[in-house]
Amino acid sequence: MQENLTLEQQKKELQMTLSKFTHEIRNPVALIQSELQMLASAHPELNSYDGWYGIMENLEHIRELLNELSRYNNAEHLSPVQTDITLLLKSIIRSFRPALDYLGITLETDIPQTLPLLCLDQTKIHQALLNLLRNAQESIQHSHGVISVTAAAVTDGICISVRDNGCGMTDSQIKNVFNPFVTYKPTGTGLGLPVTRQIIEAHGGSLKVRSVPGKGTEFQIFFRL
Repeated sequence: MQENLTLEQQKKELQMTLSKFTHEIRNPVALIQSELQMLASAHPELNSYDGWYGIMENLEHIRELLNELSRYNNAEHLSPVQTDITLLLKSIIRSFRPALDYLGITLETDIPQTLPLLCLDQTKIHQALLNLLRNAQESIQHSHGVISVTAAAVTDGICISVRDNGCGMTDSQIKNVFNPFVTYKPTGTGLGLPVTRQIIEAHGGSLKVRSVPGKGTEFQIFFRL
């Protein structure tokens, strides 16, 4: 009991430290970005400088990393409401489909018209599912990409699957894929999947992954009723 309390205290202290860190760093980064943009407006020739794009890109990467850290830190803070998961899934798919159409990736869905209501933080679940869709999109590097999203009522809950025919992962990659700051992509913060798992588990659900190198990956979410 005492050990569990200590771990909980350590977790809270870490969250407070991360919150303070992201706040203290975000403001100077935003100020630097703003001042550099004004400088570029006043001196358009800077845009032709080879290193200028790299500077702005690195600042944007820092900003996105801070945002991801904030999301990671707040993933367990929920505001749940009764949610029609069918409507939520269809809304997410509708917003993401144009990006896939542009890339020539086929999006297949199999979502029932009615599923049991779930008590969910809709904003957080929207974020988690978008993370899985983006992960699937970024794993596809060929011209016949397919992403499949399915949902089904099972014995004691609801199962949601996001599957792709991308590059897949090895067993060693799967073991580390939910660890913070671990990424197997050229770009990325390595926080998207850890945030996603935190959100799902904060709802009492589970997130599992299956993958075959060169064949693709499937993430399965389970929510208990």
